[in-house]
Amino acid sequence: MNVVITGASRGIGKAIAEVYAANGHSLYLCSKNEVALYKTMEELLTKYPGVKIKGKARDLSKQDEVENFGQWILDNSMHIDVLVNNAGNFLPGSVYNEDRGVLEEMIAVNLYSAYHLTRKLLPQMMKQSPLSGTRGHIFNMCSIASLNAYANGGAYSISKFALHGFSKNLREEMKQHLIKVTSVFPGAVLTDSWGDYDNSDKRIMEAEDIAQMVFSCSQLSPQACVEDLVIRPQLGDL
Repeated sequence: MNVVITGASRGIGKAIAEVYAANGHSLYLCSKNEVALYKTMEELLTKYPGVKIKGKARDLSKQDEVENFGQWILDNSMHIDVLVNNAGNFLPGSVYNEDRGVLEEMIAVNLYSAYHLTRKLLPQMMKQSPLSGTRGHIFNMCSIASLNAYANGGAYSISKFALHGFSKNLREEMKQHLIKVTSVFPGAVLTDSWGDYDNSDKRIMEAEDIAQMVFSCSQLSPQACVEDLVIRPQLGDL
């Protein structure tokens, strides 16, 4: 399979890249940070030397750079089997006191990146041969914040609610085209967003947990689609 992953240099995106590489699939990765992206690629190529891994550093909060990355994917003239819209960012705050421009930034990173990249790639996906009964699988990395508002969530939660709406709409549109769409709703996961959080008591999940579930969903029969994937820590949300 050919797997496209955004936000792939760290956290959940990197973990998803690794699980697909470990299973021999070709990767096409994107991240805003060029140094971090190529470091991730180097690590994966060292561990999985037989796997094809390409990357392009682009800031997906900017539509022209989304278009550029999408065109790069199309120029590779490949069958797009899996698209993981994982690029995102979190800025804490409340609607009444967060800085001006935070909503626009969260919408640009967490919603528009997925919207514009998906639109760029869909024409190719919709006309490509339905290998093994499907023309592809799109994963949109939503959040528990897409389902329930919480204190200090502010613009981030708003943007993730919007991404959930986009994902649900896309699911309905793509059924007839044999393209699966899955909304992923992780609870607390140990990533850079948690800073130096001490997870020695295993209170929150690990990125590999999410990666394994995404991979598993992509391995189902053509007639099965996991629409909503909700994953929470065993002891519940924080």
